[in-house]
Amino acid sequence: MRRIDEKLAKITAEDYSSGDFIITFAKDADLLRGCSATGRDGLGRPRPLAAYRADVRRVIESDLADIVLTSLSTAEMLAESGVYARATATPAVRLNDPTDVWRVRGGTYPAHPALPFRSARLDAVKPVANLGLYGMTFYNSPEHDHATLTAYCEFRDIASKVAIRHFLQVSDPKMKIDTGDAEYAAFRNDILIRSLAGVARRERPIFIEVDYHGPAATEELAGWHPSRIVIGITGCPNGTTRDCLERLAQAERHGARLASFSRESFSCEDPVLMLVAMRRVIRDGMSSREAVRAYHDDLKAAGLQPNRPLQEDVELTSPMLKAHSQEAA
Repeated sequence: MRRIDEKLAKITAEDYSSGDFIITFAKDADLLRGCSATGRDGLGRPRPLAAYRADVRRVIESDLADIVLTSLSTAEMLAESGVYARATATPAVRLNDPTDVWRVRGGTYPAHPALPFRSARLDAVKPVANLGLYGMTFYNSPEHDHATLTAYCEFRDIASKVAIRHFLQVSDPKMKIDTGDAEYAAFRNDILIRSLAGVARRERPIFIEVDYHGPAATEELAGWHPSRIVIGITGCPNGTTRDCLERLAQAERHGARLASFSRESFSCEDPVLMLVAMRRVIRDGMSSREAVRAYHDDLKAAGLQPNRPLQEDVELTSPMLKAHSQEAA
């Protein structure tokens, strides 16, 4: 058994403790952004693919992430290198890439409702990983949501035959969605649970990641069927390090049992040190404020320049997080 199976068994048995919280490190941006996924070095030059993949190897070797998510091409390279054979992290592959995640330079794809698409063939994924992410977005549009769920149904048929497990990521749309008098989070919760109600246990995702919309929306999903549906949150949106860590703490307090993290969504200075900070908050119960201070101490010890001064990075800038923080902002 991989570490995630042991943790999921405890979570679904409702025997959860903070040490069972699952963290996914996502490094699949090459499938989303192409050449621009690697970022730039200190001189403003594009980083090579090898440097981008070196981040992945460092995270796997650190043993701080439970799941490491990559594109299929990166997963093949990692499998050939044997790095997973020496680690307890579970390899995972992004199994679909609908058009709303195509974030290429000059592209306008995220401004439009997603069209279903899969680059990776599941029979090609199987030799390197038996777990992957399947992503969906709902728009309150019969045409688009029907196409999304039809593609998901077809995917499950193939995944069952190939024996690949998946987790589901339900992302917020990049444009405003009309949900009448209901908040988008309420619509999201209802359409998600409705969409899974007719899915057999053997085809269900092993867990679900959603955007964090505060305590009530998180508790509603987490409490729906805790022995069958494990809920977590997607990667940190842009903000301060305090925002990212406070969001993590609040989500866990209200029922989330996992979280994803990527440098593509949150531009941290060092992924391994950021994973250390996340574990301090979840496993050690450190406050988000103190975890930011410890993170800056780690950056200093590693000789890394922080993106923001400590006095700025320790602030909460999200009104929602401020409203529900147990600490004085």
